[in-house]
Amino acid sequence: MSDTNKTTGLFSGGTDKALFAITGGFIALFCAYAFFNIDGLSALVDSSFAFSAKYFGLYWQILLLATFLIGLVLCVLPGSKSLMGGLTMPEFSTFSWASMIMCTLLAGGGVFWAAGEPIAHFLSPPPVFGDLSGDVQAQAHAALAQSFLHWGFLAWAILGSLTTVMLMHYHYDKGLPLAPRTLLYPVFGDRALTGPIGLIADASCVIAVVAGTVGPIGFLGLQMSYGLNELTGIPDNFATQVVAIMALVGLYTVSAITGLAKGIKILSQINVILAGALLAFMLVAGPTMDIFAGFFGGMQVYATHFFDMAMYRGDAGLFGDAGWLGWWTVFFWGWFMGYGPLMAVFIARISRGRSIRQIILTLSIMAPLITNFWFTIIGGTGIFFEIAEPGIISAPFEGFNLPAGLLAITQAMPMGFILSVLFLVLTMCFVATTSDSMSYVISSTMTSGEPSSAMRAFWGLAMGVMSLILISTGSGGVGKLQSFIVVTAVPVSLILLPSLWDALRITLMLGREPKAETE
Repeated sequence: MSDTNKTTGLFSGGTDKALFAITGGFIALFCAYAFFNIDGLSALVDSSFAFSAKYFGLYWQILLLATFLIGLVLCVLPGSKSLMGGLTMPEFSTFSWASMIMCTLLAGGGVFWAAGEPIAHFLSPPPVFGDLSGDVQAQAHAALAQSFLHWGFLAWAILGSLTTVMLMHYHYDKGLPLAPRTLLYPVFGDRALTGPIGLIADASCVIAVVAGTVGPIGFLGLQMSYGLNELTGIPDNFATQVVAIMALVGLYTVSAITGLAKGIKILSQINVILAGALLAFMLVAGPTMDIFAGFFGGMQVYATHFFDMAMYRGDAGLFGDAGWLGWWTVFFWGWFMGYGPLMAVFIARISRGRSIRQIILTLSIMAPLITNFWFTIIGGTGIFFEIAEPGIISAPFEGFNLPAGLLAITQAMPMGFILSVLFLVLTMCFVATTSDSMSYVISSTMTSGEPSSAMRAFWGLAMGVMSLILISTGSGGVGKLQSFIVVTAVPVSLILLPSLWDALRITLMLGREPKAETE
C-alpha cells in the first residue's frame, strides 16, 4: 500500500481546516487567558489537575503496566517477525532509526530531570520504600529505582509499542490515515475516520503534544538563562530567555522543514554522539565504580519492587488525595501518555521495514535500559557527590531548582566549566529534537500527504511563541502548563485503550498468514 491516506472527507486543499482551527484556537485562548488572568487560569488548571489525578490515576497505572506486559507477549508470537510498512528493507539505518527514537522521550527533560529526580528522591525517599533513614546505600538505590520507573520500561512502552503496530498495519496495509483517529477504528469503524469522533481524537492528541512540548521549551529558556548567568554573568532575565528560546525555535524549525531524512535525522545523530561523549567523560572522570554499583543496585531494586512501584497507591486508594503520587508518577504518566499517539505516528513513519519484535524490543527494553544508565551517570553521580560531601548538591538544589542541580553536578567534575557549557548545548539539542519531530508530526496529522514547509514552520514558531507568553506571566505560567499536561492526558488515555487488544489481534493475524514477510 502506498504512503497515502485513505480520504476522510475532512481535508480541503490538503489541510484539515477544522482540526487546524480547533487546535490553533484552543492554544490561542489558553495563552490569552494566561496573559490576562494567570490567577484565573491557575485556579482552573489546579482543580482540573486534582480531578484528573484522582479519578484517572489508577487507570493510567494499569494502562501503562498492561501496555508493557502485552508488548512483551507480542514479541514471542510468530507474527512478531512480520515486517511492517510494506518494505522488505528498513528505510533508515539502525543507528539513524535508533537515534531518532532515543531523542524522543529523553529530549522532554532527560538532562535536567536526570540530574534532579534522583537527588530529589535521595533527599526525600519515595513512600513506597518506607523509612530508609540511616541506610545511605538503600536511599541511593531506591532513589535511582524510582527514577528508573518514571523514565524506564513503562514510560517508553506507552510511546508506541502497541500503537505503532496498529498504525503501521492500518495505514500501510489498509490505507487508513496515519493519524491518532485510526487508533479508534477497531471500536468505531469508519465513524472514527470521517466524523466528529476522529476530529476530537486528533485535536486532543495535538493539544496534548503541544502542551507537553511547550513546557520543555519554556523550561529550557529558564534553564539557559540561569545557566548562562551562573557561568558567564549574563543577566538572568526575560530578554535572555527570549534569545535562548528563539535560538531553539530557529534550530528545530529548520530541522523540521528539511524533513525526516535530513534535518531531523542529522540533528538526532549529532545529539546522540554528543550525549555519548559527555556521558563517557563523566563515567571515566567521575565516580566510575560507584556509578556501576548504583546502576546494578538500582536495577535490582527496580526489578524487585517493579509491581509495587508501578501500582503504588499509598493513601490514595481507589480515589482520594493522590498527594505524592499525583505530583510524581501520575504527572509523568500523563505527560508521556499525551505524547503517545503522535509519537506512535512518528515512529510508524520512520520504522518501515522493521519487524514488530524489533520495534517493541527497541522501545520497551533497549531504550529504557540506556535511559536508566543515563540517569545513573548524571543523577547517580550527584547522589555520590552528595554522600561524600553533604550539601554540595542539595544546597544549590534546594527548592527543587533543577538547573542548579545539574550545574552543581557538572561543576563538581573535572573541567567543570566546559562540561557545564556542553551540557547546556546538549539540553538545547535534546529539546530541539523533540520539538522538530513534533512540529513535523503535528503538521502531518493535519495534511494529506507530506506536510508543507509552511505548516511545519507555523507549528514550530507557534510553540515557541506560546512558551514566551507563558514565561512572560512569571514562572507560574510554565508551572501551570506542566499541570495542564496531566489534564490533556485524560482524553488521550482513552484513545490508547483499544491498542491493548487490537495490537495483539493484528500480531496473531500476521502470524497466521502463510506469506508473511519475516526478519
